[in-house]
Amino acid sequence: MKSNFKDFFSERINGTKDWLEDVGKLDETVTKTHSEIRHTEHLINTLFEVNTPKKEKHVSSSFPISYYISAGICIVVILVVLIATVCSLPEFGVVNSQMKEVSDRYVQSGMKETGAVNAVAGMILDYRAFDTLGESFVLFTALNCVWILLRTNRSSVERYFPLTEDNILVQAAKVSVPVILVYGIYVIINGHISPGGGFSGGAILGAGLILFSEAFGDEIAGKFVTEKRFKVICSAALLFYCLSKAYSFYVGANHLDSIISTGTPGRIISAGLILPLDIAVGIIVCLNMYGIYCMFKKGRV
Repeated sequence: MKSNFKDFFSERINGTKDWLEDVGKLDETVTKTHSEIRHTEHLINTLFEVNTPKKEKHVSSSFPISYYISAGICIVVILVVLIATVCSLPEFGVVNSQMKEVSDRYVQSGMKETGAVNAVAGMILDYRAFDTLGESFVLFTALNCVWILLRTNRSSVERYFPLTEDNILVQAAKVSVPVILVYGIYVIINGHISPGGGFSGGAILGAGLILFSEAFGDEIAGKFVTEKRFKVICSAALLFYCLSKAYSFYVGANHLDSIISTGTPGRIISAGLILPLDIAVGIIVCLNMYGIYCMFKKGRV
């Protein structure tokens, strides 16, 4: 089409040119553009395939059969254990049952024995600390599985599709991220005297780190949470949890006096090991949330 609109309309009004004359040219331009886009996509896909190292997989022919057999046996064993456990539970509504004795012990003696005003924190981090340890290991194991599955190099994706900063997101994050982090720390530290604790506070801190990474970029966020620092902190938190609860279980099983006092219920420094364990759990949950987010976002280590 001509750039002069007056000539363009005058030629068609006078009948010297047809209004649909340039439609065919437009179709040709669109078709050509689509073919160029497909050609560019093909080149990028080819580049990814060339840069991605290919590993030969050596799988024995007996692996699938043995795998299915082992999986079936494990499923049957787990089902038998679960069904036997359910069958041994007391009937619903029975007053004099062992389950009621346990719950009454939590409610009536929980504050005195654990020093925690929050009965839930005293239950999951003192009476049933093994369960919480298992849940922390589940999170850590989940991150390791994601780490293994997404351990590929896709830096070329960021080279062709760079992440751009959103000014609205950046300005909002400058205000909200400090508030989120402070609130997460508050929830963790006050978990033994109010609703909260390591899991909820750690989730809040993890969300704050994710927002920080989205707003300011992975390079800036990576300066605070590096791969080496992540492994050291997570391993230290899990090791501290294991050793501290091993001491508590050993002392309690042998009816010995613990050197760790429960303190005065209602104060920050109280409840024995519950506060340090809440901090350890919060660190584990926070870093594992952020680690899984990074793995899914980048697809690489």
